Amino acid sequence: MVAAPKTVTILGSTGSVGVSTIDLIERDPAAYKVVALTGNGNWKKLAEQARRLSPDMVVIADPAHYADLKAALADTNIGVAAGPEALCEAASLPSDWVMAAIVGAAGLKPTLAAVERGASVGLANKECLVCAGTLFMARVKAHKATLLPVDSEHNAIFQVFDFEQKDKIRKIILTASGGPFRTWSLGDMAKVTPAQAVAHPNWSMGAKISVDSASMMNKGLEVIEAHHLFGMPSEQIDVLVHPQSVVHSMVEYTDGSTLAQLGTPDMRTPIAYALGWPKRIPAPTGKLDLAQLGSLTFEAPDYKRFPCLGLARAALQSGGAAPTILNAANEVAVARFLAGEIGFLDIAAIVEHTMTRVSVQSVATLEDVVAVDGEARRVAAAAKNLSAAAE
Repeated sequence: MVAAPKTVTILGSTGSVGVSTIDLIERDPAAYKVVALTGNGNWKKLAEQARRLSPDMVVIADPAHYADLKAALADTNIGVAAGPEALCEAASLPSDWVMAAIVGAAGLKPTLAAVERGASVGLANKECLVCAGTLFMARVKAHKATLLPVDSEHNAIFQVFDFEQKDKIRKIILTASGGPFRTWSLGDMAKVTPAQAVAHPNWSMGAKISVDSASMMNKGLEVIEAHHLFGMPSEQIDVLVHPQSVVHSMVEYTDGSTLAQLGTPDMRTPIAYALGWPKRIPAPTGKLDLAQLGSLTFEAPDYKRFPCLGLARAALQSGGAAPTILNAANEVAVARFLAGEIGFLDIAAIVEHTMTRVSVQSVATLEDVVAVDGEARRVAAAAKNLSAAAE
């Protein structure tokens, strides 16, 4: 008996994770039926994907591109919609598996919509857990959804984390490439251009995530994400710089064993693990040749040159709305940097500035999260003349 295709929704299909997910699906088209695709503003790519995959619905987050997308698919039977509410509608459509790959806080509501119908969710949007971790995980539990981490680090931990013996785990170790400026001085980093910041040495990622990797904010966000995913306190979550990006993360046990997941730096590996779960499926990734690599190196992170990592840990320790404030300020600061409005070191300075000026309160509801997020964005957008503080 031939198994029915797995039905799939891809939130953020035009980004790097979404494109990699589609690559895997198109390698075994009989195994999957795509229900919905969503994109932010790249309507041309979304239309191309829709023509290839024939989903029931496509959504463009930016309503300004609705007419273009509608016209591009006018000769098909594919439903077309636009705007934030339509993203949630797409996430709510029945499907077995959802890839949550919308970048930033914008992905929170659609991902929650998928969670609240009890779907299996491949979580590539770490901001869901950074902005609203306690609330989000409570919804996962209440609706019996399955959460499958797609970030390479958390996916690696998921593969070697013994949930049955959590009390025997001493710590989890998130590895970090160190980004393109791992060995740069603060003086050199002050002159960094957006083009230099998005040129990651190992991974192919979108601009925002690449800048976060360069500032090591990405690793700070991942510490917060790991805290919620695995229920581990901050003091049991370590960060270790590993420039080769081969050891994706590790779990250290009380008997002295440390288990690691290794692989070539290709996002299709963790995506394939989440897409196929609980079984493993083939992925067209390069074979790991340790003999050719010769050596793997590790070093402690430098919190002075990369203050974003410390800011994220401080936000986790503070709790409440602090991670929400951190994330919102960072999103605004990164956007300002990419637009050429501020310098690279200003990113951390703006985040710290915002964290000291927006009150930390409890975030019991989604409305609380939205309110705090909005206030933090306003403060971060208005921040000026912080270069001296950053340097």
